[in-house]
Amino acid sequence: MKYEDILFSKENGVARITINRPEKLNAFRAQTLKEMASAFEDVEKDPTIGVVVLRGKGDRAFCVGGDAGETGGKGGYSSELVLYATKVHDLIRKTPVPVIAAVNGYAIGGGHVLHVISDLSVASETARFGQIGPRVGSFDSGFGANYLARVVGEKKAREIWFLCEQYSAQEALHMGLVNKVVPPSELDEEVNRWCKKILGLSPTALKVLKQSFNLDTDHINGVEALGTSNLWQFFKTEEAKEGRNAFLEKREPNFNQFRK
Repeated sequence: MKYEDILFSKENGVARITINRPEKLNAFRAQTLKEMASAFEDVEKDPTIGVVVLRGKGDRAFCVGGDAGETGGKGGYSSELVLYATKVHDLIRKTPVPVIAAVNGYAIGGGHVLHVISDLSVASETARFGQIGPRVGSFDSGFGANYLARVVGEKKAREIWFLCEQYSAQEALHMGLVNKVVPPSELDEEVNRWCKKILGLSPTALKVLKQSFNLDTDHINGVEALGTSNLWQFFKTEEAKEGRNAFLEKREPNFNQFRK
């Protein structure tokens, strides 16, 4: 596949997948997710790769989720985008090597989910984390919510989704949302150190350990499939359209009209 929205490279046992839409704060569209899926499928079949680094281009953002500009103000995202987002989630977990999210800047919405699903997260001190779904007429009841509760606990996960606030890198570290925080200038160097350590370990042991960790939460795949079906139906409602339109028009949404 010819890559337009991502950068994909493999060298010395490390695969690097970089969302290359810095002008959009690395928001993904359906094409971006297609390319990410293709890259992860390539890694899955390549026995020379021992670790994957997932990153956003530039210093402003890791990823801020789906590109709202693609909706045309209709409310919700395309069925293709939702389908490939689910596929990328599955591939991150199925890839038989550790996936490290190098979080540089904003990790919001669907971008936040990408780092949560990754096996490890190393963050820049300038990173910002949060969910935005209920504010824009969207939700993720699968890995974005269910698995997040496993990572940070029920109370904190509910706070993250119910308040739609943003959290600093240090706050994320305190709640167990990331593994380590480093100065921006040291992010790539630190991630490279982690890659080197991982490449020095038994690949079979790491593969089985990753499968073992996933075993306890594999049922979330079914939850995500069900949630995605509900999400697609929700996108067709006036409530969802109000959230999306308010975001595009840079105004506060009026959800009170739907409390009947």
